[in-house]
Amino acid sequence: MNLLKALVTVSGMTLLSRILGFVRDFVIARTFGAGLATDAFFVAFKLPNLLRRLFAEGAFAQAFVPILGEYRNKRGETETKRLVDHVATLLFLVLLAVTALGTVAAPILVYISAPGFAADADKFELTVTLTRITFPYILFMSLVALAGGILNTWSRFALPAFTPVLLNVAFIVMALFAAPWFDPPVLALGWAVFAGGVLQLALQLPALSRIGMLPRFSLDWRDEGVRRVLLLMAPALLGVSVSQVSLLINTIFASFLGPGSVSWLYYADRLMEFPSGMLGVALGTILLPSLSKYHAGDRHEEYSQLLDWGLRLTLLLAAPAALALALLAVPLIATLFFHGAFTEHDVLQTRSALVAYSLGLLGLILVKVLAPGFYARQDIRTPVRIAIISLLATQAMNVAFAWGLGLRHAGLALAIGLAACVNAGLLYRGLRRAAIYRPQPGWPRFYLKLVLALAVMAGGLWLAIGNEADWLRFGVAERVLRLAALVVFGAAAYFATLWGLGFRLRDFRRRAA
Repeated sequence: MNLLKALVTVSGMTLLSRILGFVRDFVIARTFGAGLATDAFFVAFKLPNLLRRLFAEGAFAQAFVPILGEYRNKRGETETKRLVDHVATLLFLVLLAVTALGTVAAPILVYISAPGFAADADKFELTVTLTRITFPYILFMSLVALAGGILNTWSRFALPAFTPVLLNVAFIVMALFAAPWFDPPVLALGWAVFAGGVLQLALQLPALSRIGMLPRFSLDWRDEGVRRVLLLMAPALLGVSVSQVSLLINTIFASFLGPGSVSWLYYADRLMEFPSGMLGVALGTILLPSLSKYHAGDRHEEYSQLLDWGLRLTLLLAAPAALALALLAVPLIATLFFHGAFTEHDVLQTRSALVAYSLGLLGLILVKVLAPGFYARQDIRTPVRIAIISLLATQAMNVAFAWGLGLRHAGLALAIGLAACVNAGLLYRGLRRAAIYRPQPGWPRFYLKLVLALAVMAGGLWLAIGNEADWLRFGVAERVLRLAALVVFGAAAYFATLWGLGFRLRDFRRRAA
């Protein structure tokens, strides 16, 4: 399969999911507003969603996919299927027990995660009920992660990339049509989570069957592959936890900066997540299976060449995205959020956070490309050590920028971005020192052409944007049309310049391993 085509597919599905996520937030806000019921739901959904990020989409995928790729490359289909059966069975049994425990212990979990709710018996009880409904989500999503890892290893990228869309669809449908049938109506959101998990798992089962990898119940605690997956998962969990801890600490810092600071960071983060998810997550997803196969086959030169391809493609796409986010900050924020209670002051404060985020966006995306260079070699400890260093750097910069330099919430955003650049730099140095990655010829010329194209795009956008204050006076329709024209113009200027400088699409085509 052409990896460039796979990247477009995964990025497109991610974009669709993010757009539906905005629609979901709008529908929930319009249907339920903000109050006791929504507070209860968001707290109830927080824990299974956090476990999904830590376990299903993080540690498990990082530990399982490289070993699965090794088995498929070296041990044949029979041994690979046995590994899938044993891992799936153990995963199912452990998560079934976790789900049962979480359901029974829901009152304790709610008290720990939202102790203030205990003062309101009705609110506490509603949160407990919603927690019990949503907790099986971690079971479904872990099995979805297993299925997605298998399908990605077989270069079936489209279906796993599409599955997150179903959760947003479930939310929208349940909020719009099913809520009146529940008492209280917010229970519909809890069942939307449950239904979304079931739908995502059900969608992938036929695809697993078609490639002969639909798991069967087969428990073997002593299986070598199972033990290796478990051993790799321990440091992977630590590594994923570091990023979540960093986000939590930043939220705590922001809570001391006055009203609006947390919200301004949230809205800026939502915009930053578009290119981060579409490029960083998508590239990491398609690179890991192929890198794992190259490592298992001792194809070191091809391993290095694939990393080089990923880095060039990242710079080619992420650099203009970061520059455009900074230049188009006010047009973007005004078009998407400048409605109702969101004031001009909020636009400007969110703009400062978005510009700060954009300075580190390239680092955030490069981490997603460089880290698989270690994961594919079943080396998870090195990225974890680097992530801990980045966490410490983030907190030091938080204090220095937010309070020392007086940048306040923008300083927190800048600290996250610059720490990501530190993370990416250390990962790159580690790959070079271990001779895992050797840059291919032509990088100086590549850099020069990239800088020229970025300069043309930046100059064109700067002239075309006009006075930023005008964007706060335009009507909604005018803002949408002008922003769409700017995006098209900027992209056309950038890619036309690259074309004129000799870049061709065929130069970036690459087959999966």
